[in-house]
Amino acid sequence: MNPKLRIGKTWLYIPLLLMTAFYLLPMYVMLVTGFKSFAEIDLKTMWNLPKGIAFDNYIEAWKNLAPHLKNSFLMVVPATLLSSALGSLNGFILAKWKFKGADIVFPLILFGMFIPYQSIMIPLVQFMNYSGISGLPGLALAHIIYGIPITTLTFRNYYASLPQELLEAAKMDGADMLGIYRHILLPISLPSFVVVLIWQFTSAWNDFLFAVILTGNKEWPITVALNNMAGSQIIAWNVQMAGSLLAALPTLLVYIFLGRYFLRGLLAGSLKG
Repeated sequence: MNPKLRIGKTWLYIPLLLMTAFYLLPMYVMLVTGFKSFAEIDLKTMWNLPKGIAFDNYIEAWKNLAPHLKNSFLMVVPATLLSSALGSLNGFILAKWKFKGADIVFPLILFGMFIPYQSIMIPLVQFMNYSGISGLPGLALAHIIYGIPITTLTFRNYYASLPQELLEAAKMDGADMLGIYRHILLPISLPSFVVVLIWQFTSAWNDFLFAVILTGNKEWPITVALNNMAGSQIIAWNVQMAGSLLAALPTLLVYIFLGRYFLRGLLAGSLKG
């Protein structure tokens, strides 16, 4: 490699490292605060390392959050899987089996991505009360419906990038629409499934607004339980920070182990769509 090009490439890493350090500052504060005693909590010393490493804060935070961790998984897992499956079917039909009016239906589905949560709170609660769906099932249903636009877009773009000859060959072999999807497209849809599963898991796990409105005390997911750890008079920031790390750990692990597949999946359908 040309030495000048190598030096130029090296300089590119400097702003990237600076931006990385900037975005990791909140993580640093959360980590060091989580290991501090209550007496060490002060704005003037927030950047200082703890005087000793103790796990008392994490133990206390775990006792408060553990009962609600199960609620989060009971809501997030079905919401993620069902919205991904529906998005895959929608994407397949809109990309490869276009029907009359498909060019109108697809933009209408995408419009759902731009509807803010706050604007549908009242009709959402009224619908849930009218239909008799409450608690975690209602919260999961809300995330399934809200996730359909982004999952449909991801799969539609991915399937549109696949050659039409693949489907024509399957038709010549006698495969119907469901057979083509099940035996041809579904097995090669892993990149898109990784993208939407990570996206939907993160979105549903981090949700607070829907959760605090649609669930009661016993069905609170971990985000609502974390918010209610704060006292009315005095906030134990060391325990709060420890709880924040515990609440963020599942999504953090997902991105650590599946982050590279997430980027590959995003790029898989970016050439055509």
